Amino acid sequence: MIKVYGMPSCPYCAYVKKQIEGNKNFVYYDIGSDVHLLHEFLELRDHNPAFTPYKEEGDVGIPAFVLENGKVTLEPSEVGLHSYSEVLKAKKACRLDGKGC
Repeated sequence: MIKVYGMPSCPYCAYVKKQIEGNKNFVYYDIGSDVHLLHEFLELRDHNPAFTPYKEEGDVGIPAFVLENGKVTLEPSEVGLHSYSEVLKAKKACRLDGKGC
């Protein structure tokens, strides 16, 4: 099962969540709904190199996908989902400074 970390206020997350609804191969974790989930995500983000370029840009790094083998990716096409639409590509990802959300 593929874990997906995200938040409802993130447009990229909403786009992904819509694609995985009803798909038993994915489980969605709303990191804003539970401090334990947020902590789990932050531990992953702080220690996994897949997040480095996103952190350098000031992005939060969601949605994040964790495959069963532990590989982490932030690209939906790598887990069999559609890439972000042109509308979403025009916006910045959710950033730590609050821009783009």
